[in-house]
Amino acid sequence: MNKSPIKVLLVEDDGLLSVKMAHVLEANHYAIDRAIDGQAGLDFAAAVDYDLILLDVQIPKLDGIKLCRQLRSQGYRKPILLLTGNDSDSDADAVAGFDAGADDCISKPFAAEVLLARIRTLLRRSNTLLASANILTWGNLCLDLDSGRITFGESVIPLTATEYNLLELLLRNPDRIFSRSAILDRLWGFDNAPSDRAINTHIKDIRKKLKAGGLTVEIIETVYGMGYRLKPRPQSAPSGANYSDTEGATKQQSPARERSAIDKVFQRFRGVFNQQVAVLEQAKTALMAGNLTAELQQDAKREAHKLAGSLASFGYPEGSKLGRTAEHLLIKNTPFTSEEITQFSELVTALQQELASPPVTSAPARFPTFLSHRVLVVDDDPALTERLKVEAEAWGLRVKIAPNISAARSRIAVSMPDVILLDLTFPETEEDGLTLLRELTERSPNLPVIVFTARDSLADRLAVSRLGAKQFLHKPATTEQIFQAISRVLPKTQALQGKVLIVDDDSAVLAHLSALLTPWGLEVITLSEPERFWEMLLTTSPDLAILDLEMPLFSGLELCQVVRQDMQWGDLPVLVVTAHTDADSIDRAFTAGADDFITKPVLGPELVTRVLTRIDRTRWRSVR
Repeated sequence: MNKSPIKVLLVEDDGLLSVKMAHVLEANHYAIDRAIDGQAGLDFAAAVDYDLILLDVQIPKLDGIKLCRQLRSQGYRKPILLLTGNDSDSDADAVAGFDAGADDCISKPFAAEVLLARIRTLLRRSNTLLASANILTWGNLCLDLDSGRITFGESVIPLTATEYNLLELLLRNPDRIFSRSAILDRLWGFDNAPSDRAINTHIKDIRKKLKAGGLTVEIIETVYGMGYRLKPRPQSAPSGANYSDTEGATKQQSPARERSAIDKVFQRFRGVFNQQVAVLEQAKTALMAGNLTAELQQDAKREAHKLAGSLASFGYPEGSKLGRTAEHLLIKNTPFTSEEITQFSELVTALQQELASPPVTSAPARFPTFLSHRVLVVDDDPALTERLKVEAEAWGLRVKIAPNISAARSRIAVSMPDVILLDLTFPETEEDGLTLLRELTERSPNLPVIVFTARDSLADRLAVSRLGAKQFLHKPATTEQIFQAISRVLPKTQALQGKVLIVDDDSAVLAHLSALLTPWGLEVITLSEPERFWEMLLTTSPDLAILDLEMPLFSGLELCQVVRQDMQWGDLPVLVVTAHTDADSIDRAFTAGADDFITKPVLGPELVTRVLTRIDRTRWRSVR
């Protein structure tokens, strides 16, 4: 039985050597991430729990010795293997590396067999120290990491390698929900993963085999719209029990665990938001006392910038506005006037009150998962990027995060995404997002890039336009607006799903609905003149019609009745769009022959799901 891949981070700026080493390691079943400089290596190590780090000494931005020392100071305890040169300074590098916390070093050039032997030795030594963690359990279910055996009592559960790795992932992270895209990233990586539907099959097979092995209670929980996680472990049970008695207790706990994805991410970052506001509170106190330092002002400006960019996505649109106003006040270098000090003080108080109140809730976006496009988000706001990762699966997207320009370059060097969402401002570094946009334009001019930033000057917009970005999206924006922007620029590679005729006298509504449907492989025909409906119907032969209820000259219900009276077009699926949700309006829509109705304002996920479902159902009936 194979264990889950050992994760190795390779930090090497020599592109040819990096590729060769990656090929050798991947051929020996190691999972590899590559970084091209020290700062990117530090970012990767902060985001992923690597089993071993291969670290070149001479790398840009943060050399290997400093990076090793910083990793150890931040609590990284896994093996670090230094790669040194063969010059006269190699011995000094090795000594400095050992002093910084490296476990071993190897001089270039080296044979692949020697490198692999050094890695095996370090991993074996590390595993010996972690031997107590080599058995994962859930009640009497045991997963032995050394033997690769899974047992329940005396029964051996025969899982495939992929099923084993998936169960191990859940057992190692009992309180975490894994979306399908997160599982794909963990077990297969960014480039060679199967479709997300394969995850459903693997989960189903694991459940079936566990049940056949005697475990009658379901241990893998499906969290609707979010993914999978391990159910709470039994508190105690006699040896050999099959835990059927614990099922009731598990079910009793489930309502409290059925929070939305948005709420879970917000709960995770609530403390971060409070800390950010606390920095603003410190700046407020210092400002009122007349001793605001440049350093504190810069810190407060950075935190206000992050609050402005992310609070709206968590149901606090007013909080984003307050954060943006506070950021603009803190940008100034001249002394603050008494009016500005009073205004800033009121903004901080208002922010505190806003976060103490419940968020403005809305239905979470739920799109069918027909796409599997790869999106790289280059943004330093962890709350926003985590929210995007959680919701990406519902839009059929797989998201990777780069917290700065350096990490983005490393990600792109390893794997080119299908679209990039790029912020322009990174307070922690001197580099500007326009620098990366310029590099991407020269290297991959056809790669869609969406600039997503709080900067909104004409100069920025002109620069972004000249560098070839597909869209300019201003912060703050809701996640639905962000994903809609991504959908509009994605390459249209899937087969045509069908043809839709939309009739509405409002051209803005036509453009909006067309933008929502086109990325899903639908050919959209729009018509703003309802009097030309029949002509357009005969000319285009759509698979479905969307009709506005209220239009001049002809209402959508009248057009629907015309369709139903025709022998050829009588079975055409018709969706009516209406702002009225009263029983009488709904009854009139169905009486006129509408198959379904959609209320205004139209939610993209609802529209896409209903349109595709109606088209598929009609085609299925036609071939019976």
